[in-house]
Amino acid sequence: MNEQQNQSAQDSAVTVIGLGPMGQAMTRTLLTAGHPVTVWNRTASRADGVVTDGATLAATPSEAVEASDLVILSLTDYRAMYGILDSATASLAGRTLVNLSSDTPDRTREAAIWAAGHDAAFLAGGVMVPAPMVGTEAAHVYYSGPDEVMENHRAVLASLGTPKHLGEDPGLAQMMYQAQLAVFLTTLSALMHATAMLGTAGMKAKEALPELLSSADSIGAILRAGEETPGAALDTGEHPGDLSTVTMMGATADHIVETSTSLGLDLALPLAVQAHYWRAIENGHGSDNWTRIIDSIREPR
Repeated sequence: MNEQQNQSAQDSAVTVIGLGPMGQAMTRTLLTAGHPVTVWNRTASRADGVVTDGATLAATPSEAVEASDLVILSLTDYRAMYGILDSATASLAGRTLVNLSSDTPDRTREAAIWAAGHDAAFLAGGVMVPAPMVGTEAAHVYYSGPDEVMENHRAVLASLGTPKHLGEDPGLAQMMYQAQLAVFLTTLSALMHATAMLGTAGMKAKEALPELLSSADSIGAILRAGEETPGAALDTGEHPGDLSTVTMMGATADHIVETSTSLGLDLALPLAVQAHYWRAIENGHGSDNWTRIIDSIREPR
């Protein structure tokens, strides 16, 4: 292989560190796209499947980092990154770290500073689909970090899902990821609470969930129908109470708490929701739109 071919292989090569379901899915997607992929995982046996598919297993984190200019991390959290790469810092200079692990925005910003201290570029990201959907048309990934770094690697990262670059602040992608998960996890809890409610009346989950999922699916359409550009009124501080007022929604929240109490269900979720409306009413905003509850979320007591 001549020098130009060597450089071309290095430019298209990718290292993936962390081989849970997401790391394995990303590795296979990159291999399918034609990229040489080197992998490393603390439990080496997790690499068996992707090695069979064509990936190369590195013996150490340093060897993994040195194999590619682009290093993707799919770990439990950012602390795991330090635990793995602290032994490979001498190999980081000139490379790009793309950390797709979940953590807080502040820890993400600290990691970007740490990477820069070792002369490495850094992108933070959040994959917004489960592992089986990585690389499909439905997949998208939020990124943040330097524009130039994003553009240098956009084509490769696009293999994983449509890249959505939010800006240069490395904490932005993590913030969006956590915000999306806040919606997702709260919805999951609400679905299980509602399923438990209906279960007390003898309805099986296989009967209840299809109805409840239809309701969850319709929420976006309902909110879009109420406002041409969802969020525009919030940005201007407007909460017109011509449709669903705080008082009306608060009464509904009361009924959910009362029903859940009578059924002997856990009250953590319904009480939290009820508290948002009660505080808005206490602050004199009962006639405003339900969006007024954002005030007490922004400035809790």
